[in-house]
Amino acid sequence: MASIGKILRRTFLIGSAAVVGGVAFGAYYVSRPAANPLKPGEGETVLSPFVMIDQEGVTLFAPRAEMGQGVMTTWAALIAEELDVELDQIRVLHGPAAAAYYNSALVGEGLPNKGYDISNFQHNLGEALGVLGRTLSLQVTGGSTSMKDGFERMRMAGATARETLKQAAAEKLNIDRDQMTTENGAVVAPDGTRIPYTELAEAAGQIDPPEVTLRDPSEWRLLGQPQQRLDTPGKSTGTAEFGIDVRPEGIMFASVRMNPKLGGAMNSFDAGAAKSMPGVEKVVDLGTGVAVIATNTWLAIQAVEAIEVDWGDAPYPPENDQLFAQIAAAFDDQPNSTMRDDGDVDAVREGVTEITAEYSVPYLAHSTMEPMNATALYSGGKLELWCGNQAPTLIRMRVANIAGLDTENVEIHTTYLGGGFGRRGELDFGEIATKVAMAMPGTPIQTTWSREEDMRHDFYRPAAMARMRGAVKDGKAVVIDGKVASQSCTHQAVQRVTGFAGGGPDKVLVEGFFNQPYAVPNYRMSGHVADLAVPVGFWRSVGNSHNGFFHETFMDEMAHAAGQDPLEFRLELTKSEHAPSAGCLQAVKEMSGWTGKTPSGVGRGVALTYSFGTPVAQVIEVVDEDGTIRIKKAWIACDVGLALDPATVQAQMIGGMIYGLSAAVQGEITFADGEVEQYNFPDYDALRMHNAPKTEVRILETNKHLGGVGEPGTPPSMPALGNALFDLTGQRARSLPLNKQFDLLV
Repeated sequence: MASIGKILRRTFLIGSAAVVGGVAFGAYYVSRPAANPLKPGEGETVLSPFVMIDQEGVTLFAPRAEMGQGVMTTWAALIAEELDVELDQIRVLHGPAAAAYYNSALVGEGLPNKGYDISNFQHNLGEALGVLGRTLSLQVTGGSTSMKDGFERMRMAGATARETLKQAAAEKLNIDRDQMTTENGAVVAPDGTRIPYTELAEAAGQIDPPEVTLRDPSEWRLLGQPQQRLDTPGKSTGTAEFGIDVRPEGIMFASVRMNPKLGGAMNSFDAGAAKSMPGVEKVVDLGTGVAVIATNTWLAIQAVEAIEVDWGDAPYPPENDQLFAQIAAAFDDQPNSTMRDDGDVDAVREGVTEITAEYSVPYLAHSTMEPMNATALYSGGKLELWCGNQAPTLIRMRVANIAGLDTENVEIHTTYLGGGFGRRGELDFGEIATKVAMAMPGTPIQTTWSREEDMRHDFYRPAAMARMRGAVKDGKAVVIDGKVASQSCTHQAVQRVTGFAGGGPDKVLVEGFFNQPYAVPNYRMSGHVADLAVPVGFWRSVGNSHNGFFHETFMDEMAHAAGQDPLEFRLELTKSEHAPSAGCLQAVKEMSGWTGKTPSGVGRGVALTYSFGTPVAQVIEVVDEDGTIRIKKAWIACDVGLALDPATVQAQMIGGMIYGLSAAVQGEITFADGEVEQYNFPDYDALRMHNAPKTEVRILETNKHLGGVGEPGTPPSMPALGNALFDLTGQRARSLPLNKQFDLLV
């Protein structure tokens, strides 16, 4: 395996993104290729930051974290398609923390457009701006961008490796490269001579990569077809290594306890009882909390809980109703943004029916199955950190700062993630593990949070409220005027990562609110930032998660006020605005056999949301079973533009929907006396097999550009369920979770 560290002699030109001249960095700095972080060992050849060939075969260094979404398999397929190898011939490792692995799609997502109406120029501009991800060291897994980021880059890496290997074979046989072909991990000469890639690797490493042309999709063997997941064997046999499985030689174990009044100080503590426990090695003062190092994790958890601590108060109102009152107060301030303002929503209109509604959703936890953990080894001048994370370069910078080291002296080992959903894009678990390891230099220490500590110290999906006003006339929507109020995840994240206060218009706060593909002539959507210190962060589908509920519940209310079938009402509004969205609605109509009429004891609801470049329509069916309501069936249609692996798309759509339905049914984080009241899964449960719906997915490919799949299945699930419950009971759900209003099977 290649040693990761110094820069290789050659660098790899990633893609062909246009250069945005000037900026603060200067054109050269922005456009120059990223340095290759891989250093080949003896018998190894590194052909790019992504592809290494040695005597064992081909290794892909994947820069995106595998947290169950199948990214490593599809990235491997992108390379294998051009390199002419089979998936089982590729070993996949997570790449090191390095600028070469920047997310080329992430920056473009921040452009102030609706997304569904993006022009080719705007799309190309977004791709061109993607190179700024390198200058900002944005090696990030998030925003449903992994395939957008890797689609061209990985094929280019595979094609470049293929042509370089062909050139090496051509020089060896003294014939022209154009006469050579490749097949099943070997270069094939016109006379049938086969030279395995492994025999050509060393020579290929001395050749400057030639210019390449990517293959036409009509030639694809793997892409567009379901593939066997590369991570399945390890996860099925228990040999896959997650952060919590790391076991360096001589490892010790720790657990942590922080102020349950989030952001409050630690005034004092008494660790006498903990220190007297057999097996306890050390108590560590973290400044804002305490940790215990012991011979095993269970003992560390018990010991840290035995410490008596005097905690300071939280820097936010202590009670749940006070928090919501402060969120509501944000409506009185000027909007942070008004990213859609079509027509004139304030004009006086005759003969219209007006509708108003107010909605609210609670704080939500990420609730990853694997609690936060990291293993750190501090050796004075060097730090190694093992953990599942979504941002290796950012966490490296943070822990280097904590340890007082240059980033070159910090090595990040990214393991499989036992769930991320945005939570492992934060940096706190690495920071705390580093502080603990510095208390015992030379010893690797795994710091694991108890489930209770994890649940009560999240960066939560913010609670949010919406005030909606609309008007319908002659069966059509003529006005939508919406306001959403919430804390800003973006502003907080900027503060945490950079140390500088975040500010400016926050697109994330209003995503899924201002950019829904409906042709309503008078359409204004504004976002208001609530000034609260509750720690909030990016939760699966982020702003779309609450805005999807607000927008699509209100759209349902407008349909009923107009006397229209809810699905047909939406279909009419999308046909002229965004054909792929209309196609998704038409698909779920056909799949579910939607007629607009349901028999007694059955309810159906529909919702459409556009997020992360992908429109998704869902129909949810609920049934009344002797007074208990069960979610029985679900139909999902999505238009991803290009389904690189249909099986993965299907799995992500179902998983995203279940994640959203779990939150809709019973997800809620509440505060009392400044502390989170939910401790563990009995307090914050998810749907199980017995109450999850039987689901059918249809994948469409008419969208102009490649869309995301990891998150778009979540936003429509919540309003579709609420709308189904209205169809069943006649009661309109305007707040979540739904188990407070309905007797749902749990």
